[in-house]
Amino acid sequence: MSVLYVLITISLFVAIGFLIAFVWAVKSGQFEDTYTPAVRILMDDKPKKDAKEDE
Repeated sequence: MSVLYVLITISLFVAIGFLIAFVWAVKSGQFEDTYTPAVRILMDDKPKKDAKEDE
């Protein structure tokens, strides 16, 4: 039964850690741009220079 108390305590610490990480990510602006990832595949990449042009 004492192992159960240890596992519950550890799981609470892990859950609190994930909650802190989520709140930090929201406050630092990780979830502000929800439009660009959806249309990124439609945007053209910048053309790459050929190796022969550099020489």
